[in-house]
Amino acid sequence: MVRRYFGTDGIRGRANRVITPELALKVGQAAGLIFRNGDHRHRVLIGKDTRLSGYMIENALVAGFTSVGMDVLLTGPMPTPGVAMLAHTMRADLGVMISASHNPFDDNGIKIFGPDGYKLSDEVELKIEALLDSDLSKQLAGGKDLGRARRIDGVQDRYIEFAKRTLPRGITFEDLRIVIDCANGAAYKVAPGALWELGAEVISIGVDPDGFNINKDCGSTDLDALTRKVREMRADIGIALDGDADRVLIVDERGHVVDGDQLLAVIAESWKEDGRLQNPGVVSTVMSNLGFERHLATQGLSLVRTPVGDRYVIEQMRAQGYNIGGEPSGHIILSDYATTGDGFVAALQVLAVVKRKNKPVSEVCHRFEALPQVLKNVRFKSGKPLENANVRSAIASAESRLGQGGRLLVRPSGTEPVIRVMGEGDDKALVEAVVDDVIDALTQTAAA
Repeated sequence: MVRRYFGTDGIRGRANRVITPELALKVGQAAGLIFRNGDHRHRVLIGKDTRLSGYMIENALVAGFTSVGMDVLLTGPMPTPGVAMLAHTMRADLGVMISASHNPFDDNGIKIFGPDGYKLSDEVELKIEALLDSDLSKQLAGGKDLGRARRIDGVQDRYIEFAKRTLPRGITFEDLRIVIDCANGAAYKVAPGALWELGAEVISIGVDPDGFNINKDCGSTDLDALTRKVREMRADIGIALDGDADRVLIVDERGHVVDGDQLLAVIAESWKEDGRLQNPGVVSTVMSNLGFERHLATQGLSLVRTPVGDRYVIEQMRAQGYNIGGEPSGHIILSDYATTGDGFVAALQVLAVVKRKNKPVSEVCHRFEALPQVLKNVRFKSGKPLENANVRSAIASAESRLGQGGRLLVRPSGTEPVIRVMGEGDDKALVEAVVDDVIDALTQTAAA
């Protein structure tokens, strides 16, 4: 069955154009009906990031859920992993996060978590989609069975305590000067507060959300401001979260960027030393650098690759018993603690390694030399560019030229109308040439 609404990370699109109040109301009704099982009083926990459209979507979801008899608990701004955690620990029937993650403010989205805190399976999402296109009027609750909605206090403190408990007992970040960039997003209160409670000297940026500035010139998608501040303050480390704090990137004391592959290597090697790996390896996506895979092999660890999207990483982790997974973009999933990517908890694990080794971040977090990797995008308005004969020919030629020493990945984005072309190999000039050839073919097709 073709998925009409759900992508790789929930439902996402332009607010009030794709993600409309009508759609949000229907999502609340459909999801509520599916998860309304048994005679108990059902409830859903809803969090959001700091986008202006969050108010509109939140109210529409409340109307949808209450109309099918579910009570609603509203957290206000809360990291996505916090919503997943709270939905589980507060015994909600499901959790919902209103966010478009790293996208600009005028996008928004709806992510849904089951009562176990995990993102929904494809099967459940398809059931919701089927209801979205049907008449639900006869399944609405009667007057006495309507749900109630209320805002709940103290949830940010609960998340802070949860994050701190992921660290070894007694650890402190005293003597560490940390710059934290919260992307003017969901973690703008909890992340700086937790770091300060752990003893660090904290310099915060991206903590003044106004509804419009989430991810704008800040956060994990734009590291220039963080890099400047780390150098200016002579900080030991810079931490960049994205709009909903489910991903993280790091800047070392020299101002060099540390991506998700390097962070995964740091955590995996540390956990291997401590005997904490449930399986000798890491789960990541087809986007992870080949240099990362080669490095893990030298450590006696394997790399299991999945399609792009943290939900697929999590599915593989659960199926094969791995407890570390993630993506180069900074989604880090540590299943000992969380059911989804948690950028802040991942950052704390890296800080713990830095503290234990008592070495500069540039040394601790540079685990391998990444192979040259080139990633370019082509935007298209309609059609299926990857089915074009000229595009297929360009891809085949590129793969042949790279041979066994490199990789080419061409895929449509799961969140926007974009084709992503990634190439990597030992010869940077060759990689750039083959990627450009594929981009040229796609551009000509998109323009036709």
